[in-house]
Amino acid sequence: MTAEPLHTTTSWPVPPKDGYTVDDLLTLPGLPPHTELIDGSLVFVSPQRDFHSIVIDMLVAGLRRTAPPEVRVRREMTVKLDERNAPEPDICVVRTSEIDPDQTYFDVADVCLAVEVVSPDSESRDRDTKPHKYARAGIQHFWLVERAGTDKHPVVRVYDLSEDTQSYALVGIFHERLKLSVPFDIDIDLADVDNL
Repeated sequence: MTAEPLHTTTSWPVPPKDGYTVDDLLTLPGLPPHTELIDGSLVFVSPQRDFHSIVIDMLVAGLRRTAPPEVRVRREMTVKLDERNAPEPDICVVRTSEIDPDQTYFDVADVCLAVEVVSPDSESRDRDTKPHKYARAGIQHFWLVERAGTDKHPVVRVYDLSEDTQSYALVGIFHERLKLSVPFDIDIDLADVDNL
């Protein structure tokens, strides 16, 4: 007995021989929102969960409250690490006071902080792949945010780049309040997530 051939109506793009580039990511028509480029492969993300959205909103508001005028806080913008890697951190802090309202990505040299809020569909990318790539590309600060504890509140793990190893070193784990002096003075009430 032979199996019937599968008939599909979806037309998937065929990747180039050496994989996609940032130029492809920025110009391919019809890509779903928030598509990322990792090692030359397009990565599509699942729909965002409410926890993910409110934590991003809370952190963005907290960062913007104390950000100095020479930086900007942005959510879900592509960061060009190299020609084959353009992830989209949940939040990034960019060293610039002027941003073209039509731009669609930031160069890695302008990013001083990248933040990932872990989602079930992207755990490995958020915990391993992206931090490794951010560190190799020279992003000085990285935060990893997860739900934890019986109250399922956000826990923020703060990392700084070790220039010697080009990897991140954990500098603190914050549960109720995120209070830091780098990359600028930051004070965010993490327990406030219940009020959002």
